[in-house]
Amino acid sequence: MFLSWTLVVWVCLGPGVPGSGAANSTSLNGKARSCSDLRQFYTGKGFTLNGVPREEMSGEHLRMCPQGPTCCTGPMEEGLARLGTQETQDLIREAGRSLQAALNALYRSFDSYFMDLHAKSERSLQDTLSPLGAVYSQNVRLYTDLYADLRRYYRGSALNLDETVSEFWFRLLEVAFKNAAAAKTSLSEEYLECVAKQRDVLRPFGEAPRDMKAKVTRAFVTARSFAQGLSVAGEVVKKVSQVSLSPECERALMKLVYCPHCRGLPSAKPCLNYCSNVMKGCLANQADLDAEWQNLIDTLLQVASSFSTEPSVDVVLSSIPARIFEAVGYLQDSMDTFTAKVYQMCGALDESGTGSPPSQEQQRKKGASLTAHPTAGLLLEVQVSDLSSKLREMQQYWVQLPAALCSKLASSSSSSQDKCWNGMAKARYLPEVMGDGLANQINNPEVDIDITKPDMTIRQQIMQLKMMSNRLKNALDGNDVDFQDASDDISGSGSGMCQTGHCARSRPGGYPPDNNRVRAGAEPQGRLCRILILFPLAVLLLLR
Repeated sequence: MFLSWTLVVWVCLGPGVPGSGAANSTSLNGKARSCSDLRQFYTGKGFTLNGVPREEMSGEHLRMCPQGPTCCTGPMEEGLARLGTQETQDLIREAGRSLQAALNALYRSFDSYFMDLHAKSERSLQDTLSPLGAVYSQNVRLYTDLYADLRRYYRGSALNLDETVSEFWFRLLEVAFKNAAAAKTSLSEEYLECVAKQRDVLRPFGEAPRDMKAKVTRAFVTARSFAQGLSVAGEVVKKVSQVSLSPECERALMKLVYCPHCRGLPSAKPCLNYCSNVMKGCLANQADLDAEWQNLIDTLLQVASSFSTEPSVDVVLSSIPARIFEAVGYLQDSMDTFTAKVYQMCGALDESGTGSPPSQEQQRKKGASLTAHPTAGLLLEVQVSDLSSKLREMQQYWVQLPAALCSKLASSSSSSQDKCWNGMAKARYLPEVMGDGLANQINNPEVDIDITKPDMTIRQQIMQLKMMSNRLKNALDGNDVDFQDASDDISGSGSGMCQTGHCARSRPGGYPPDNNRVRAGAEPQGRLCRILILFPLAVLLLLR
């Protein structure tokens, strides 16, 4: 009976080594398959042939690839696993560098455009303000200092923009008042301070200072925040792209990319859905950036759109000299009335004089229109359109990254999905594709990932995105909120952002807490705690 069964097996499998041909790494004629193709592939990847078998062997030693006839030893498997991880990491970093380059290009484009607006406005100062005579010619630095401060603020200097613009009008009032006073009159600092205090009541420049300050502040706050938003986005991409892949991902990538070679199937590309599950598992933490990344891009789009909202940013910047001219002209028209009220409030000067105000003809020479040049509006429209279209292209980056990587690794043809590498053999991949993000990987069949342990570097970058989005949203309202203030919103209190810095220390309505009531409420609780602590000790003493 036993002899007959042995004979049947011998006839079916051929006179090779006992057992199946697959299990014993033999071809149909009883000889082990050659590893020449793998040896050539292996050296092409930069490895030496030391320890590389010439013929297939059984694969019981394999730890990442499916066990079976193989040309890969244990050390080869480990080396190829490290290589696969490095190559995938290089692809991730290459994609990150491309996105960084696109963000940097947007930053340079916007920065160049905005600084050009700033420079053109500053260059028009002389043509616009020279009719003011000594108020301009003898105080050129006053006006150029304003532009220098605005430029410094845009570049990130810790200037209070509201105070900077207010200081300019304060100094301009001093200059104009001195110019109107007699040449021999000496004005003390105390007297000039008294004059400045009359600004809010008398409004010597009319409505121009208040209107200009509101519009200039909004323009520069949004411009600076927009530039910072692009910069922060680039830094987030850079830092996240440097995050190392996990050991679990390394094993999955080895199985995906190089196990077909070890199994003698070098032409079999990974199935697309199989590759998707591997990459979604490997990049689960990165995909969690998606919500805040899209929020940031949406807010950047809103800010970009606001640049062309009336009054557009080009009109605001180009009209600064004209608004100054308008304000000084208003003061000169009403200088007699203003000085009379100043003398009433601050006291008459020892030697009064009104100077030589410009002629009415000079005052009517309004140097520049309050609207920008027609081509400036067209340039702004092109700028906003270009920024917006490129930002939208980046919006899905983190959830599209797995597909982008698989497009370079996997078989994309639908007809080849029955003949692709599914992790075990050349056949269709049956498991469903996982969703995006860490929480959706709990049942990922390819990457063993602990969803309770998120990557902290990526979590920090999610925080950075959220803080920058909050900063941009405040900029849309003309509010410049420091990053430190934005952290109040990150705490999860739901109370919004604290712009004054005192929100956490004050109560609604301004009433202080009733400390006596707090102490009264805490005292019984403390007494109860002491009883609960002492009771077990008393029981122990009684038992002794």
